[in-house]
Amino acid sequence: MRHVASICFYFQVHQPWRLRRYSIFDTDTSYFDDYKNGEICRKVAHKCYLPANRLILDLIRRYEGRFRVAYSLTGVVLDQFEQYTPEVLDTFHELNETGCVEFLAETYYHSLSFLYSREEFAEQINLHRDKIKSLFRQKPTVFRNTELIYNNDLAHFIDGMGFQGILCEGADHILSYRSPTYLYRSPSTENLVLLLKNYRLSDDIAFRFSNRAWAEWPLTTEKFARWVNQVNGNGYSVNLFMDYETLGEHQWADTGIFDFLAHLPGEILSNRDNDFKTPSEVVDAYPISGEYDVPHMISWADTERDLSAWLGNAMQSNALHEVYRLEREVKATGDPVLLHDWRRLQTSDHFYYICTKYFADGDVHKYFNPYDSPYDSYINFMNVLDNLRSRIEAQLRRKTQPIRV
Repeated sequence: MRHVASICFYFQVHQPWRLRRYSIFDTDTSYFDDYKNGEICRKVAHKCYLPANRLILDLIRRYEGRFRVAYSLTGVVLDQFEQYTPEVLDTFHELNETGCVEFLAETYYHSLSFLYSREEFAEQINLHRDKIKSLFRQKPTVFRNTELIYNNDLAHFIDGMGFQGILCEGADHILSYRSPTYLYRSPSTENLVLLLKNYRLSDDIAFRFSNRAWAEWPLTTEKFARWVNQVNGNGYSVNLFMDYETLGEHQWADTGIFDFLAHLPGEILSNRDNDFKTPSEVVDAYPISGEYDVPHMISWADTERDLSAWLGNAMQSNALHEVYRLEREVKATGDPVLLHDWRRLQTSDHFYYICTKYFADGDVHKYFNPYDSPYDSYINFMNVLDNLRSRIEAQLRRKTQPIRV
């Protein structure tokens, strides 16, 4: 039996189109804050995307292809790279050319559409697959839903779309005594492989790395490699799933995060049986070991691992329902600008900003939050939505008016 682990690194890359301040009296159809979006995109490119991409490219070359990673780049972040920081896109092309990087599929607009419209969900996945294929000549075979939102029903749907694997959270209350280092399947599918996030080891890097109050601080590559090696036959793959902004933005460069990543492959590979694999390579390499039964929705957010970060209060629920109520009408207009604006409003961050459960403690969920309060965010969002609704209604009236001769 294999007594070592494959490391599967997956990074989520995402920035929303943030809304500008929009009053109820505003009639301007430019809803998004181009200045702020460009400023943040350039800032994060400087602190994270460019140095991280350069480092990972160097590691792939240094270890002659033995270091491998996967990314999920949302359609909205790719649009921003094209508009604001094309040099970031150039570095992703360089990474793609190594053959050691896999790009995953997700919803183009980083939306919660699976919860509200299966038709819209499928359309956004196909838009995203087309974008990845046109940019990188890759056809994604592994899917990652927004915020790792997942249940058995989702697995069945994604299996029907032809994917071979899907990422999800390794939630303790579902795994029980079992390990996230094995591969699983849903009771609703036969062949779709579930890769479960190892949240303890992922969060050691993503959240605890610079926490001096943490008992294991400082986190060294030797210590982390020792934890990885402790898998010791109890599984196949250590799935390290995290936001890419961990590198240099959430964990600043002066914490040593880039040095940690620079030395980690050498430490992992010093055990000559260890390796790095992308998600599709893990799917191809190892057998399914059991069933992971998730009847209710889970996510990778917070200790609850549920949907309360986006659907925890009445304002969030109302905003989401009102957005998806417009689907039939906005598609009936046949107007690509209206459709694009409507879809940008589906991005999950807009509803995250309306979350009330963190506001008192000012934690990481307020990161890059442009609003003073969740109520401020809700009012701003609904003002924009009202304007969009009036544009849709006006367009439909124009379409149905008889032509005068």
